[in-house]
Amino acid sequence: METKKPVRRSQAWFGRNDRDGFVHRSWIKNQGYPHDLLDGRPVIGICNTWSELTPCNGHFRELAEFVKRGVYEAGGFPLEFPVMSLGETQLRPTAMLFRNLASMDVEESIRGNPIDGVVLLMGCDKTTPALMMGAASCDLPTIGLSGGPMLNGKFRGQDIGSGTGVWKMSEMVRAGEMTPADFTAAESCMHRSKGSCMTMGTASTMASMVEALGMALPENAAIPAADTRRNRLAQLTGRRIVEMVKEDLRMSKILTRRAFENAIRTNAAIGGSTNAVVHLLAIAGRLGIDLSLDDFDAVGAGVPLLVDLQPAGRHLMEDFHRAGGLLAVLREVRDLLDPAALTVTGRPLVDYLDSARIWDETVIRPRGDPLQADAGIAVLRGSLAPAGAVIKPAAASPELLRHRGRAVVFDSIEDFHARIDDPGLEVDAGSVLVLRGCGPKGYPGMPEVANLPLPAKLLERGVRDMVRVCDGRMSGTAYGTVVLHVAPEAAAGGPLGLVRTGDVIELDVAARRLDVDIAPGELRRREPPAAAVAGYAAPARGWERLYVDHVLQADRGADLDFLVGASGHQVTRDSH
Repeated sequence: METKKPVRRSQAWFGRNDRDGFVHRSWIKNQGYPHDLLDGRPVIGICNTWSELTPCNGHFRELAEFVKRGVYEAGGFPLEFPVMSLGETQLRPTAMLFRNLASMDVEESIRGNPIDGVVLLMGCDKTTPALMMGAASCDLPTIGLSGGPMLNGKFRGQDIGSGTGVWKMSEMVRAGEMTPADFTAAESCMHRSKGSCMTMGTASTMASMVEALGMALPENAAIPAADTRRNRLAQLTGRRIVEMVKEDLRMSKILTRRAFENAIRTNAAIGGSTNAVVHLLAIAGRLGIDLSLDDFDAVGAGVPLLVDLQPAGRHLMEDFHRAGGLLAVLREVRDLLDPAALTVTGRPLVDYLDSARIWDETVIRPRGDPLQADAGIAVLRGSLAPAGAVIKPAAASPELLRHRGRAVVFDSIEDFHARIDDPGLEVDAGSVLVLRGCGPKGYPGMPEVANLPLPAKLLERGVRDMVRVCDGRMSGTAYGTVVLHVAPEAAAGGPLGLVRTGDVIELDVAARRLDVDIAPGELRRREPPAAAVAGYAAPARGWERLYVDHVLQADRGADLDFLVGASGHQVTRDSH
């Protein structure tokens, strides 16, 4: 008995024997495709964030060709399409402003085109969550492929890491410990191959999250971009997506609540970026999964930090891969992972851990000898952050995790830069630097400015860390005792907008508290200072206007309110 061939989604375009079918087939053939590629085999969309303006993704043309090989080998028909590419290092005012816009581009490109399954090519910080969010809104069979980290930076006999080295060396220049000429010489030494940041910054964190969520093949997180095994993984990814279409293995079958809990625990074990919080919340929101800010604290509690990587440690991603990669870490915390959470292979994540090994215990520590016994993201609440704020204890100074200090307040990043090195600024090592106007609405876009440079006069005295509080974000490559994502932000009426220089701020990470030590009644009576309000974004038109009018606060993932919840992939109307 002949098996009936399944009707693919793409056949609503290519399988019709009418005028519109002629249009869809004939125009696609102008690229030289033979007719039999349109015979009902899976059409695989390769969503490519290649751009020369996004250096971390600059090698994606090559990577896409290896994906196509795999798709053809498995009997599929690959069609590559571009989407908005978000380069963290080049795009102003911040790539985060455009994460949601890029996700809309992805969503509508997938939904409106003859695609049965999707491969997401992602690397630089915001391209990963943007593509995951957009694809989740359509819920087709989907697989992720990260571009991989750069090779280790090398400068005068030492490793230097993306971002982390910049923040460190720039402070050394300001303190007179490094010459400007040496600082410039380090530029070409830090980034010496294709790929994304080789620290455990947001790019490597999110690549790890994609693997931990089950949305990529094993080893996705750590193979360097310059390693030919990254191309091998791309080819295997192309093969696998064809099978996923045949199995109807959609994103919603993989991205369950259990998968997100696995990702939160993974982020703690690797010392991942605080930016994972807003991105995972946003991805979960697109699927209607009940994930909250407090879950990052509750689920991540008690997870040991095992990976000794910058910015929380010493090594870099090339070392991480050599030492065993993400699977070696997950094997150490296997008992904390949900055994039923599936991956794109159709098998549970834990199935891939039996053969994993730690090959270098200076990079990946065994469970019995962690860098920290209890890592993860700490969620703070209190009179200064009623809806929450976050801090990464692994990247902070232990002696500052409980601290009372006098606030030194800056109304904008411009105000900060204008005054921070003023010799007359009333600030000492015990002060708390407060920056507002940097949240989703206020900037707009929640930029990575919260890891504030320290006052020059304190650097000269040897001070290297202070408590800093901000409604913005910091780069995943950054470090320090920095309280981030304060919600509600100042521009949304949060109490951060009412703090004055001289107020006492109390941080107690163990107690999960962030408070301003003034009477609630006095705080309510205050008006936001005119200088601060004048700096909050008030765009008149375009994407910024839409964004400011509809963006949610950081504790809800900073997605747009009308994008929460999926819309599916159905398109019922024809184009002609």
